Amino acid sequence: MIIYHLTNEDQWKLNQKIGFYTPGSLTKEGFIHCSTKEQILATANRRFHGDTSLVILVINTDKVEAKIVFEDTSGRGEKHPHIYGKLSLSSIEHVLPLRPDDDGAFNDLPIEITN
Repeated sequence: MIIYHLTNEDQWKLNQKIGFYTPGSLTKEGFIHCSTKEQILATANRRFHGDTSLVILVINTDKVEAKIVFEDTSGRGEKHPHIYGKLSLSSIEHVLPLRPDDDGAFNDLPIEITN
């Protein structure tokens, strides 16, 4: 299965240097926020509106060693995948840019995800 994580280029570059991916949410909330393909744009617009340095980490769940739980922690009635532990770089199959339109909204997924 493939799931997706949104982050900015600087955060991604920093984590590449340490050899695994551990965003701030892992320390603060105990898990890494992820999305299904259908959830990417809504998440990007809700949390990253206008961010011109956003990237999508394409994660192969078969290569993730930590526990993955689909849960609704926001109370919106929508379950998102959460990774409860650090993420090895080998589980990340691609890193794709996600750029907003001129108004700051994210309306289109990269072609590599839509195919």
